[in-house]
Amino acid sequence: MRQLIEKGLMFGNLIEVSSPQLVARYNRALKALTGRETALSDFHIDISGFSPEIGDEFGDLYYLNPNGANRQFILLTTAQKSAPLLNIRFSTSRSILVDFIEANEAQLFALTARDVVAGELQGSVFSIARPEELFRLRRFTVEADTIGGHVADAERLAGLITRFRAEPDGWRDEALIEEMIALAAKTGDVTRVPIHLPAMRIEQSDFWTSLFGGVYVFHGQKFPAAITRRPMSEFGALPIAQVMDFSHRNHIADWLDRNQLVEPVVNSRGPGAGAILRQKMDFILVDVADQLGVDVTSAKRTDLRKVAYKLGDALPAEFQGLADMLAWAEDTAPWPRISSEHPAYFYTLRARPGHDRDLVNMLLSELALKDVRQLFITHKERFYEEYRSWSPARRGYVADFLEREYKVDKAGAREALFGPEPKMDQLSSPDSNSPRNASRNAPRNGNSAAGAEKRAIVGPWGQSGP
Repeated sequence: MRQLIEKGLMFGNLIEVSSPQLVARYNRALKALTGRETALSDFHIDISGFSPEIGDEFGDLYYLNPNGANRQFILLTTAQKSAPLLNIRFSTSRSILVDFIEANEAQLFALTARDVVAGELQGSVFSIARPEELFRLRRFTVEADTIGGHVADAERLAGLITRFRAEPDGWRDEALIEEMIALAAKTGDVTRVPIHLPAMRIEQSDFWTSLFGGVYVFHGQKFPAAITRRPMSEFGALPIAQVMDFSHRNHIADWLDRNQLVEPVVNSRGPGAGAILRQKMDFILVDVADQLGVDVTSAKRTDLRKVAYKLGDALPAEFQGLADMLAWAEDTAPWPRISSEHPAYFYTLRARPGHDRDLVNMLLSELALKDVRQLFITHKERFYEEYRSWSPARRGYVADFLEREYKVDKAGAREALFGPEPKMDQLSSPDSNSPRNASRNAPRNGNSAAGAEKRAIVGPWGQSGP
């Protein structure tokens, strides 16, 4: 993983903690939350305050998230909101922390100027020992305070001030006045500079979790479902309408179609569409070349093309399906028919605009693992897992590509692959009239997953091109 770290593709944008004052503050919070302290004099932290260096020191990468369900966090600065979240257990955790920091940024800025803020993402369960307990996680509550208790003290002081003003003889109550003075010495004048950090409650209807090998839970769709990476037979009965695993391609395609969650990755002919498809094809060739023992460390597209010439009809079906798409995009062939039984099917899709766009793209990346750029962008946990299994040559090729092609224009690459960021009206309701809507053009079979498994879903590639 050293190569990824050196190129800024792993542990990038972390916040450095090196001043003795901040290290001391962090240790105060760490002691309060975990009962432990670090001996390190400098380290880096993510948005939640987790430090990979301290994780190595403790031999525990989950020292701020011991039970998996309720992630604790340490805020030394509001600048942490731009940092990544490492060791993700739930896909929604980072967005929850960002929302919390942004909603309370002024208060947190003032509080972190005097002390460290610590808190917890409290789920609706205390631990998750069985898969069925995932489905009780419908809401998170974010609660935080400084280690010195400034927020609690300010709320206590505000209550005492209200009592002092309401009681006719409050000015004679020496005990009350003494307590107010003692609290004010810690909090300052809360009448002029209020300190208020309310608990934030956030609904979590659709999410991915790394627990139990990786599970996608979609409560909020018209047709709810769970999709597991491990065989669904290992999970037994789950409290949701439909359960699938990654081997059920037709099930998943039908479910995506019925919920109107996907669209073609390219919607029109042109060089832009061709560039997206060619890059996906290159990644597939890199995988094949690596399996054949061809050194791809510094391979150019011309070198990869020689591998394609050598294999001919033995090229992977994913490559051949995308080649058909490329021929259409370059106006040299008709619109192809690619069903969900075809290995290239999920390579041809991206999520439609909506609240769950990133989550659906994350799912699609696991169904199209050879597209390593999409995997890196949407699902870094799975990317790092796959990366560890590759040969040094393939690691070098992918790391060099991501540094050269992706890092220089992250926003442009994301827009080319996934489309522009959805607007507010698109987040509220999907556009049922978008071109080649997968739901509109795919054949129906009611709500039966069994029926879906018996037939392939034609999806967005089943109609004639323009």
